[in-house]
Amino acid sequence: MERIILIVLLAIGLCVILCASSEIDVNLLHEISERNATAADIINSSLSELVEEFRSTTTPQATTTPTATTTPTINDQELLIPPATVNANIAQMFHTDHKKRGPIVISSEPDCPSLENADELSQTQLVKTLTHGCRYDRLERPVHYGENNTRLPVDVYARAYIYFIQNLEAHDLQFKIHILLQMRYVDPRLVFREVAPNRHESIMGEASLRQSLWVPHVFFANERSSSILGTNEKDILTSISPDGTVIVSTRIQAQLYCWMNLQKFPFDEQHCQTILESWMYNTSELVLHWEQKSPVTLAPELHLTEYVLLNMWTNETMINADLSDLRHGAFAGNYSSLTFTVHLAREMGFYLMDYFIPSMMIVAISWVSFWLQADQSPPRIMLGTSTMLTFITLASAQGKTLPKVSYIKASEVWFLACTGFIFGSLVEFAFVNTIWRRKRNVELKKVNSKYILKSTLTPRPQRKEMGGNLQKSHSCSSLDAQSITTAAPSYNNYLTVHSFSNNKTNLPVITTQSCDDLTQDNGTIINVEPDSSSTLQGNSAVPSPLPLHTGWTTMTPQEIAMWIDRRSRFLFPSAFLVFNIFYWSFVYCL
Repeated sequence: MERIILIVLLAIGLCVILCASSEIDVNLLHEISERNATAADIINSSLSELVEEFRSTTTPQATTTPTATTTPTINDQELLIPPATVNANIAQMFHTDHKKRGPIVISSEPDCPSLENADELSQTQLVKTLTHGCRYDRLERPVHYGENNTRLPVDVYARAYIYFIQNLEAHDLQFKIHILLQMRYVDPRLVFREVAPNRHESIMGEASLRQSLWVPHVFFANERSSSILGTNEKDILTSISPDGTVIVSTRIQAQLYCWMNLQKFPFDEQHCQTILESWMYNTSELVLHWEQKSPVTLAPELHLTEYVLLNMWTNETMINADLSDLRHGAFAGNYSSLTFTVHLAREMGFYLMDYFIPSMMIVAISWVSFWLQADQSPPRIMLGTSTMLTFITLASAQGKTLPKVSYIKASEVWFLACTGFIFGSLVEFAFVNTIWRRKRNVELKKVNSKYILKSTLTPRPQRKEMGGNLQKSHSCSSLDAQSITTAAPSYNNYLTVHSFSNNKTNLPVITTQSCDDLTQDNGTIINVEPDSSSTLQGNSAVPSPLPLHTGWTTMTPQEIAMWIDRRSRFLFPSAFLVFNIFYWSFVYCL
């Protein structure tokens, strides 16, 4: 009995505390009851025991105790719900007012708003009504049905207006573009022509309206980076026509890759594409089309500094994606694609004035050394090396703007050729300077390029072998009283003086002849004295016929060096001119 009294006192104390607040927040009590479910179960079981004991003790004394009241039957389900109001009388805990307490009602979505009197609604109210969750799901594409109740793909028509195209950056293989991309499609769920017959104008909005609609997800397949232009808000324009036609226009800035072919750089022509593809839906769900009229338009003020636009065309294709090509995420199938291509040709003015003409002048300056004497080493070396270094610096500055590719470009062919001509002038100087410093003369059979080069390039022992029994040139004459009968070489020159009779004057005639011309095959020397066949008539002497044989000529090393310089003055410019004819014919005709 003491335990029962203690529990009653605790319950009365709790009721007194709760009565101080007169009105209890049902939601708060419900939250407390949920968090303390175990404690509530214990209290409910204790209260049940208390009620049972109270009934057993009060039933026999019902007639003698006037203040006692009969306790109604209590439902166990009600005991699990905390009371809304508590009075001092313990019996009233089980008679709480259901209007104040009631069951906890979880809030649900309101009823679907009606489209009656849609003409009187504002644009914002009409859009909210049309796009309410009960009749519109922005995660689901518009559904079109064809024959036999088959689902048809959504046809999306695109149009592009190009504001700006930045020059192609060859080292990054990319270009920058500012474009207005407009997409048009029909969404039957947004038709308000029948519910609002007096509303003939389209509903216009910006980014907020776009966010409440289903919009096809289209991306740039060759994109490096992109963003939507705008200052305070993004430049997005959305329009909904009464027939359900939705037009979404977006101003986009994008950096796109252009896989350029630089084999003929800087005389190249490039084809750069802008590729639009569907991201989520394949061709069974969505198909992209170009607008029939003016699919791609260029701004009238658009101007390229380094390129000239030759042509432009559009194309509609289908991309097959599988597990090996995850360009469309993890989905495989055929995806619709739109492409527009610009055909650009590089302007030659910059490269002609800053690269080709200066390189021609540098090569021509290297030829000035041919007019300097071969022994002038300091000026010729300085001229050759300075022109070489200057041209390498010029070519390297131009090559920094190009990517490192494995094939040979037209600019590299020009660089190698000009470097070869400058290097050739240095080699020519080293060659003539070496010849100039030789001590011995050079024997030549004929004074032409063939024999001069052979005599200068071939070592001296080989020249003797080449010339057979080559001996120094000398002349024999009849002034020598003693006939030469030995084959030993003689280095004495002799003069033969003949006088011929003339009616008016007697002029001596001096003739020279090399003994080599009179040398027989066996090495003996023919005597040049007049024989029996020679007759002297008057003061004239008729020598015997001499064999026809040209003699060897001797040139000094300095003469050979000067001869090579004179030929180089003509050979190098002629070779460079021929190279230019072939080079410019290749870059412009092939």
